[in-house]
Amino acid sequence: MGSCIVCGASTDGRICDTHEEDVAFEFRGRSPNQLTSGRFYRGSVDGFAEFGVFVDIGDNVTGLLHRSEVPGRVESLDWDAGDEVYVQVTGVHDNGNVDLGWSIRQTERDFRGHLVDDPSAESNAELPDEDDSDDAAADPAETDESADATQADADSETETADGGTPVADDANEFEFGEDDDAESAESEPAESEPDEEAPAADAEADDTDETSAEEAPQRVSIADLADHVDERVAVEGEITSARQTSGPTVFELADETGTVDCAAFVEAGVRAYPETDAGDVVRIVGDVERRRGELQVETEDLTVLDGQAADDVSTRMEDALTEEASPNVTELLADDPAVEAIHDDLVDAATAIRRAVVDSRPVIVRHTTTVEGYVAGTAIERALLPLIREKHARSDAEYHYVDRRPLDDAFYTIDDATGDVTDMLEAAERHDEKHPLFVLVGAGSTSESTDAIDLLDMYDVDTVAVDGGYTDEAAGADVLVSPTDAGEDPVNTGALGAQLAAFVNDDVREDLYHLPAVAYWEELPAAYADLADTTDYSRETLENLRDAIALEAFYQSYEDKRELISDLLWGEADDSLITHVSAQFRERLDTELATAEPHLRVRGENGVTFEVLDVDDYTHQYDFPPVDLLLDALHRRNDRADVLVGVSGDELRVRSDDSVDVRAVGGRIAEELPEAGVLTRGARDGRIEFLSGEQAAVVDAVVSGIADQLA
Repeated sequence: MGSCIVCGASTDGRICDTHEEDVAFEFRGRSPNQLTSGRFYRGSVDGFAEFGVFVDIGDNVTGLLHRSEVPGRVESLDWDAGDEVYVQVTGVHDNGNVDLGWSIRQTERDFRGHLVDDPSAESNAELPDEDDSDDAAADPAETDESADATQADADSETETADGGTPVADDANEFEFGEDDDAESAESEPAESEPDEEAPAADAEADDTDETSAEEAPQRVSIADLADHVDERVAVEGEITSARQTSGPTVFELADETGTVDCAAFVEAGVRAYPETDAGDVVRIVGDVERRRGELQVETEDLTVLDGQAADDVSTRMEDALTEEASPNVTELLADDPAVEAIHDDLVDAATAIRRAVVDSRPVIVRHTTTVEGYVAGTAIERALLPLIREKHARSDAEYHYVDRRPLDDAFYTIDDATGDVTDMLEAAERHDEKHPLFVLVGAGSTSESTDAIDLLDMYDVDTVAVDGGYTDEAAGADVLVSPTDAGEDPVNTGALGAQLAAFVNDDVREDLYHLPAVAYWEELPAAYADLADTTDYSRETLENLRDAIALEAFYQSYEDKRELISDLLWGEADDSLITHVSAQFRERLDTELATAEPHLRVRGENGVTFEVLDVDDYTHQYDFPPVDLLLDALHRRNDRADVLVGVSGDELRVRSDDSVDVRAVGGRIAEELPEAGVLTRGARDGRIEFLSGEQAAVVDAVVSGIADQLA
């Protein structure tokens, strides 16, 4: 037993439960599960991402401080890679991921003490060692003697590697480069040697050169590095990124078999090989080590290749990567003629997505905040995650190389693209990250997205658009997956995205069987119903899943909610989470339906019956459900009218049992009411925008135009 360093109470270790959050801990464990949730730890900034900051806790564990934990924006933090910071551990997942919380205290003096969390000690809350305390340097004379002794020890322990390069001691575990060798040689006084011994020295040097040449390591593929731990090897490939830590510079190297981090050390926090950057083809010689359970090459020498040597590496990589990017299995999940008609487009899209992974390019999935969008986007994410984990050795790679970003609207707009380009350029500047592939789901396939995609094109960014609804040719994505573009009827985008995900990664195919059924609100096609019946999910559970996803898609709409959505879609079939969230969905939807239904205005035109709802006046604005979902539910529940028209401020939406070409109606009204500022947003199933002062005239014109179209 010990006593609390704050209050003196008897406790196991040096801090009581009451004051555990009043001290800062130094972590000396080697595994995330050895951390203690709730404690504040000293760490160092490892790197930045769009979703937060990675912080090293001790020498072996990295956690994520999510952007939602940061006061203000991540970009506003006055932090650089390698900076010492303090964070709170808020949770440790079974997979080793560590969640971090914000600490307003950012210096050691802000805490009431400093303790060591060492799982190998008597307790995980011990006082620092004597050598770690300020008392160790209290006597100036002792400090000078200690410094002299330390320098003498360092000098005596320094060895020479091949060619006379000084080797760092065990604390650094990195070899210094040739510049340090030259400086060291110049700083040492030359020894006086008899002239007659010079030839012998020359002969010895010649022998050393011959030995070094004979011992030049052979090239080893990155996939085989695990068989060469503690061995000196050569690896060849392309630098995909370079990041500077508080110690070494870490180059991520990719060859035709995988990627690996290569650490090059010159001086703490100093950029090694500054002339080398992402995109360079290089040969790296060094020792294969394991750091935090992951393979790493401790770089002894890095050479940028050119000419035939670079061409050979590039050709080898290109051939292998092209083969690797091709889908292994291109069999559809279910028999859907409209999807079968665009089979080759699905293959092209899957190849583009897989190629981004093997090229170490991030994949940004942009999808609508609807059930269809979430099902499709999450299916693609589900397919990508295992491929990324297999490709990249870094434990946090899945957060760097796939990012699902829900859209505010049903289109990919210039506002969306501006934000994406800003993040992309910052990632390239700060982290040498390659430009990503953008996969636009349920968006990016109509003229509203043209300007946004053009902006991406200016930076040579590739795009894939996946949309089961009506599309047009104006958007200009590099790969378009659209049944209507091929002359087929629309397909549920969720079902289409699941089909694509199966092409991207056949290993997760069975995980996708129930997803198309989740994405449908009514009239589930028999092929997808049969597919869902092969799983353990009942029809009731699938409907509950759909409702739960619809609710979660609305709240915190700008967040991907990766873990929560995954828990819903791939948790146990009888999971209480599904029941709990879906019950909230029905309660909120029923309340809003009961509010809106009495205010539906019925009118007829040319034999067609219409119901019109003023959404602004007769619904609770800014609350669940969103307008589109409410109109869908109203249309499904009411059979009094052929067409439902929802009017909200300066927008109008149409729901109909028969196919209505809203774009054609909007074009006609724009000619009839030139002063109404009429614009059609989306394809034939889109919406009509206008000047709010012209609302009554626009509604009358829409009713007349639709009646003529359906007559």
